[in-house]
Amino acid sequence: MGQPAGFRPGRGGDAGLYEAPASAKKQDLQGHTEMILHALFFYLFAAVTVTSAFMVISSRNPVHSVLFLILTFFNSAGLFLMLGAEFLALILVVVYVGAVAVLFLFVVMMLDVDFVELRQGFLQYLPVGALVGLVLLIELLLVLGGWSISADVVASAVTPIPSLSDLSNTEAIGTVLYTRYIFFFQIAGLVLLVAMIGAIVLTLRHKAFAKRQNIAEQVGRDPKTAIEVRKIDSGKGI
Repeated sequence: MGQPAGFRPGRGGDAGLYEAPASAKKQDLQGHTEMILHALFFYLFAAVTVTSAFMVISSRNPVHSVLFLILTFFNSAGLFLMLGAEFLALILVVVYVGAVAVLFLFVVMMLDVDFVELRQGFLQYLPVGALVGLVLLIELLLVLGGWSISADVVASAVTPIPSLSDLSNTEAIGTVLYTRYIFFFQIAGLVLLVAMIGAIVLTLRHKAFAKRQNIAEQVGRDPKTAIEVRKIDSGKGI
């Protein structure tokens, strides 16, 4: 029968214990240090994310709100990296920070919005806003109060998470997204297309003095209407 690790027979047949080797102590210390650093970075990213998200809705200056939103995206990307979802972290930085947030920033800076006029009706709509916020708070409390995780949720997963040795993170997301959820992906694309067209239609303004291109009129032209020949006398202009 084998002896357990750290066991050494003592003198005179008495059993005794000896301390673990220095290499094992060093490995335990490294693992403990990595766990502490992981927890510290997690709480750091989480605290900055929550604080900057609160500043997004509490800042009076919209430019400051967009800058806090960019900070929120960066720290959320850090949390995704700690979870091993590097693809989602890069998408969050490239798409949301590099496109959406920057677009918000330029739009807010270019529009000359009179915030004093916007704040004039704040007290008028405050009761309605408070009522809507109270209803949402009650709904969230009801959802969180009755929410629970089933014990066999991992065993009953239809599409289990593959091992990183078999598929990379990006390949696994693409495989699931374009096979099992392809119809939902296409529906989301159609919804975004309709929203884009709706935004263009709502913001389109027809001006009487602006020249507009009429494709049907251009295509339907013939030589009789396109060309006008005039006879000009010598030494005279039109």
